[in-house]
Amino acid sequence: MSAGVEQMTEVELQDLVIELAHLFGWRVAHFRPARTVDGWRTAVAADGADWPDLTLVRDRIVFAELKSSRGKLHFQQRVWRDALTGAGAEHYLWSPADWDSGKVECVLR
Repeated sequence: MSAGVEQMTEVELQDLVIELAHLFGWRVAHFRPARTVDGWRTAVAADGADWPDLTLVRDRIVFAELKSSRGKLHFQQRVWRDALTGAGAEHYLWSPADWDSGKVECVLR
């Protein structure tokens, strides 16, 4: 992995994945947090907390959780991963190393 990729932030990775997904004809949903008087919050209801970062739809549906090279899945993110894959959905955990190796492109191509 190149030194630049090691320093890539989650937001930078997200921007690259969205750009590539659009290039390959995917529809992409991402729910951004907003600053409130109580700090950063993402408006969700019911069990929506820690929903995967990206939902991608083309000829199939793909859920992607993005992390920096040091990021780890939180408990509720693992719960969502297990629920989605248990229902037969594709769920990926992508980091800068996956971008660098071409794994992200292989899934989206």
